[in-house]
Amino acid sequence: MFLWGTATAAYQIEGAVAEDGRGPSIWDTFAHQPGKIRDGHTGDTACDHYHRWPEDVELMAAAGLNAYRFSVAWSRVLPAGRGQVNAKGLDFYDRLVDALRARDIAPVLTLYHWDLPQALEDEGGWMNRDISGYFADYAGIVAERLSDRVEWWITLNEPFVHLVYGYALGTHAPGRTLFLDALPVAHHQLLGHGLAVQSLRAAGAEQVMITNNCTPVWPATDSPADLAAADAYDTLHNRLFTDPILIGKYPDMSAFGTLDAVQDGDLATIAQPLDGLGINYYNPTRIAAPTTDLLPFDDAGITGYPTTAFGWPVVPDGLRELLVTLKSRYGPALPPVHITENGCSHDGLDDRFRIDYLDGHLAALAQAQAEGVDVRGYFAWSLLDNFEWAEGYHQRFGLVHVDFATQARTPKASYHWLRQHLSQH
Repeated sequence: MFLWGTATAAYQIEGAVAEDGRGPSIWDTFAHQPGKIRDGHTGDTACDHYHRWPEDVELMAAAGLNAYRFSVAWSRVLPAGRGQVNAKGLDFYDRLVDALRARDIAPVLTLYHWDLPQALEDEGGWMNRDISGYFADYAGIVAERLSDRVEWWITLNEPFVHLVYGYALGTHAPGRTLFLDALPVAHHQLLGHGLAVQSLRAAGAEQVMITNNCTPVWPATDSPADLAAADAYDTLHNRLFTDPILIGKYPDMSAFGTLDAVQDGDLATIAQPLDGLGINYYNPTRIAAPTTDLLPFDDAGITGYPTTAFGWPVVPDGLRELLVTLKSRYGPALPPVHITENGCSHDGLDDRFRIDYLDGHLAALAQAQAEGVDVRGYFAWSLLDNFEWAEGYHQRFGLVHVDFATQARTPKASYHWLRQHLSQH
């Protein structure tokens, strides 16, 4: 069965950050630091999904979706990140999963969508190797409760983005500016993934994957310098979090220094067999030779295409290009692919722009399938307008409009278009 779904993340929609025993996460801390989030917005209330989830499930059912990708807030289950389990936190996800299954919507559960418990960040966060083991313990706890009803499990969401924005550049939580010294975060996330896969399997989880943000990389010119820069960027963005999982080794990271966090046996742990690979696609990246010594590449920008409200170029064929590249690169090692996020920021209820965006990307997905890529799911980002990280509530990705003053939900034209599209497929 092809999975037609939509996707969300806990901190972006749940709210209720201090209710029913939930502990603080790094995003609670970060969002309350002056100047970190546009206009001082926070996720304290977000879409109030913690209280309004029945309405949101009905919106999914009415759209004809057969899958829903959501994330569990680690600190709602383990307020300190480890140790004492918060029963009320697990109860919330238990109710949500039951409601989804009652509507024939397959739960696709993401364990980590960037909201590390603050108590674990106080111990070093993902720079601390021990966090990998704590993550595996957390995965096992959630799976023991829900593996009998959750069909798909995703360990990490976009570890590349979390590495770069959270630990290297500091524009996301936890706001650390370690630059290339943040590379141990990459290894510890991957190690956590591998250990979590083992915990999930032990607890009865049947289908497990990871979700990576990937991008086609376009060299600015055919010059040797631009080609080398593009190759370096491709290594960092696309291969760093995929090669170790699928082929059991790191790519050549010499352009970025030494990845010295690896210990004996780690790569075998990371390369656990998976049932799928989640891919989040938004746009290609155009790369030129560096003009400074900070990094071995420069972002050259992409012109000549429409742009979203976020300023991102809209290149639907980039999705086909990416999928075909993955198939060529990994061959039989590539598991079935699910597009676990794809969407655009656009204002207004009559969002023809988003309809055209979805239509173009679904056509590109179909073309990739025709070229032999085994794609088995598509999840539109996102169900609801929500807290868009450092942008606060200014970027609206939802199929459903949210009035953040009243929490009223209003399906947009794109929601109705998708419902009609699914009724024909």
